[in-house]
Amino acid sequence: MPRFLALFFVLMIFCLISSCRHSQKSDNKRTVFRYNESSGISSLDPAFARNQANIWAINQLFNGLLQLDEQLSPQPCIAKSWIISENGLVYTFHLRNDVYFHDSGIFTFGKGRKVVANDFVYSFNRLTDPTTASPGAWIFNQVEQVNNKYAFKALNDTTLEIRLKSPFPPFPGLLCMQYCSVIPREAIDAYGADFRKNPIGTGPFRLKYWKEGVKLVMEKNQHYFENENGATLPYLDAISVSFIVDKQSAFLEFIKGNLDFMSGIDASYKDELLSRSGELNPKYASKISLTKAPYLNTEYLGILVDSSMRSNANNPLSDQYIRQAINYGFDRVKMMQYLRNNIGIAGTAGFIPPGLPWFETSEIPGYNFNPALAKELMAKAGYPGGAGLPPITLSTNASYLDLCKYIQSQLNELGFDIRIDVSPPATLRDMIAKSEVPFFRGSWIADYPDAENYLSLFTTANFCPVGPNYTHFSDKEFDKLYNQALTERNDSVRGKLYMKMDQLIMKKAPVVVLYYDQVLRFSGNNIRNLGSNPLNLLTLKKVQKINLSNQ
Repeated sequence: MPRFLALFFVLMIFCLISSCRHSQKSDNKRTVFRYNESSGISSLDPAFARNQANIWAINQLFNGLLQLDEQLSPQPCIAKSWIISENGLVYTFHLRNDVYFHDSGIFTFGKGRKVVANDFVYSFNRLTDPTTASPGAWIFNQVEQVNNKYAFKALNDTTLEIRLKSPFPPFPGLLCMQYCSVIPREAIDAYGADFRKNPIGTGPFRLKYWKEGVKLVMEKNQHYFENENGATLPYLDAISVSFIVDKQSAFLEFIKGNLDFMSGIDASYKDELLSRSGELNPKYASKISLTKAPYLNTEYLGILVDSSMRSNANNPLSDQYIRQAINYGFDRVKMMQYLRNNIGIAGTAGFIPPGLPWFETSEIPGYNFNPALAKELMAKAGYPGGAGLPPITLSTNASYLDLCKYIQSQLNELGFDIRIDVSPPATLRDMIAKSEVPFFRGSWIADYPDAENYLSLFTTANFCPVGPNYTHFSDKEFDKLYNQALTERNDSVRGKLYMKMDQLIMKKAPVVVLYYDQVLRFSGNNIRNLGSNPLNLLTLKKVQKINLSNQ
């Protein structure tokens, strides 16, 4: 009997060890994509997809009617097709019939429910409801309202109609934003405000675990509706997000291979990872891949051109010649080389950045470094050699102080007296919105992929604080072209109108374009199909993680 028991226990231990080994092997086969979010995630509710950290996670969990491809063109998603009426006011979307919300106990029998058109009506009405307090409610400003109700209508389970109050060609691009994701009413009824940490969508991944500030895990949605050439998406088994606040520490984790992906670059490790010319340091080439792409972010100096403003009285910047002289007065190419490691493109063209349709630097005459012409313009303005020219104060925050000092140095050599005022970012934004600073450093990152998003900064109707026209630029010809573009459905014709507006902005010079930013993506050499796009949207449903040791 004792021998039998001994043999029994030996067999049991052997089976347990084998089971553990088998389990470990299975775990090792799981492909987990790991990245860090140093700024943290505040909500997984699409109604609060207001910053990159939230947007990236929400993009894995949810879908909308439409989605953007890498060229920023709206493509089908839950809507398999759509029709726009001849007058540009009525959008009719035909939905797929095979999309389900994630499996959850809130539904009957704990299984996901099929998405119908009324789910979009509910989701969009919730987004615009003042009690939701969503920062994305503005998306539907163009939608018609009847008796204080937005014109969202489910014609049947697979047909959705949206009516606009006036034509707005960029509208499909707006619908691609994560704010417009579809959610089930049952989830809001069950969780209320806690939906932010109990998200239920239709995306390629579903929430597995989230301990705020520690770790977020999303697992593969086994019933996802999209496929690629017949292969079921997503390819990854899971996504793991860490929240290391210190960017230098996160960088070290990436170098050690504990993270698969890193976006952008911090000054603390810029010179370690990149060469002076902005290329990947050769010593990392065997482990890391670098992808560069245009980013829809224009960095600029804004000039308050409205001389009637109290803060702008007797300001020499109200003279167009002086604004043009500043534009010609510093070398953007060298600025990018020495201060930015060539991360970005020198802003020698228009305000609309690369990465958008119709953008061609060769067709938008901007400003190259030309100190002789700058001096001629100063003389035309009545300040030869800078004689009699009052001091000009440039307002910025500490992050851009090096760029502003570079510009200050080159302009002062021409006879300008440029002075720099440094304020905290929030304080400076508030002062700019109130038109309290006549010369300021600013940036504009696109909310949606249409040049109208940039040109809207210069329409008279958008004077701040009501709108984003912080320069108070006003021009009848510009406003006429802008309104004409809003009614033009032909993309090619509308693109030409956009270019005319951009050329006019450059001529009148209410801004000094510094550079057009770039997306930098670093990933392990075992990551495939990560891709990039000018909105820097992280989309992981087609990403693959390869075991290089097996190749």
